[in-house]
Amino acid sequence: MKRGLLLIDRGSHEDDVRHELQYICDKVKQKGNYHVSGYCFLEVVPPYIEEGIKSCLLEEIDSLTIVPYFLYPGRKVKAAVDSASKFQSQTKVKLAISKPMNMHKSLVTLVDEKIQKTLEKNNVVMQKDRVDLLIIGHGSKDPDARSALKYVADGLDVIYRNVVYCFLEIEEPNIKQGMEMCVKNNPDCLVVVPYFLHKGAHVKRDIYEDLNPAIASSGIKNVFLAEHLGTDDKMVDLVLERALEVEK
Repeated sequence: MKRGLLLIDRGSHEDDVRHELQYICDKVKQKGNYHVSGYCFLEVVPPYIEEGIKSCLLEEIDSLTIVPYFLYPGRKVKAAVDSASKFQSQTKVKLAISKPMNMHKSLVTLVDEKIQKTLEKNNVVMQKDRVDLLIIGHGSKDPDARSALKYVADGLDVIYRNVVYCFLEIEEPNIKQGMEMCVKNNPDCLVVVPYFLHKGAHVKRDIYEDLNPAIASSGIKNVFLAEHLGTDDKMVDLVLERALEVEK
């Protein structure tokens, strides 16, 4: 039986995003023993969902598992699922659509590891219960998206001294407000975590517009920036787990 897997991402003009998605797809194909594994985009740039699905179907597969590659179950995820589900009536290939990449303990573990690598890189030797965190999410009009970020923050809150989360856009607290909340906790060491899948425009440029002045005015001496989630093998394993949940 020939199986295929297709990631649906939001979409970005940044080449780094495509490189990261291709890496994830290659690893998923290898570890999951798929005949084909690819990606497409909901918006911004092609290949769009229709093109992505049709490309996979040309490989003469028996089943196609579609994975919404989003950290939040917001409106864009629901739009992606609706678009993909319409294709079942047009093909005999069995289509299955998984849950997105949210509400999973491996995300807490992955962020924790990113934080530790950041501290080690900056030669900071300090117990976790003395370190404060500021987690920056994207922001969404869908209330379920906030719950997804809170899930990660709550998982880290039992490990670190204080954990604050905020949003790049759309909802509050915004980055400036999040930093002000951190200041009230009087941290000795603050690690800022960009909770994003890719090294896209948000991670490369957008968050700094608000983050840099917020750090400068905070008075906090030791502030370090962690890496985004990226191409970590835990993301590969999470994709495979989500796929397996619906393939069964």
